[in-house]
Amino acid sequence: MLALYCWLWYSLRMDLKNYKSNNNVVYSSKYHVVWCPKYRRSVLVDKIEFRLRHLIIETCLRFRAEVIALEIMPDHVHLLVEVDPQFGIHRLVKYLKGISSHSLRKEFPSLKSRLPTLWTNSYFVSTVGGAPLQVIKQYVEQQKDV
Repeated sequence: MLALYCWLWYSLRMDLKNYKSNNNVVYSSKYHVVWCPKYRRSVLVDKIEFRLRHLIIETCLRFRAEVIALEIMPDHVHLLVEVDPQFGIHRLVKYLKGISSHSLRKEFPSLKSRLPTLWTNSYFVSTVGGAPLQVIKQYVEQQKDV
């Protein structure tokens, strides 16, 4: 048990440069997010793709989220992002989809005629990074014995 604790402490110290902080929290909250246009239409191409990329990066900067990776396919978007947990991934996705939909439908009228709304209501999100789940689970379960 002591070895596990020492390993976790050492890992955290070595990776401290990979953590961010605000006034209240030190964090590493990375998420893989995927969302699609309504009816999974292949509309995210050419100028629309370029403009969407710009809007996503701009929105993330505005809300102090770090874009780690971004891939835009014709019928869906993959985003790897780090966001302040007090702001929340749900709020970031809401702003990303809302701002991009509003701007793209205004700039590209063809999107209005092809789709009633640009994005579906749903999206996929998964946390990434950190220690393996089994290691953390074991550490937490052993805290009573400390």
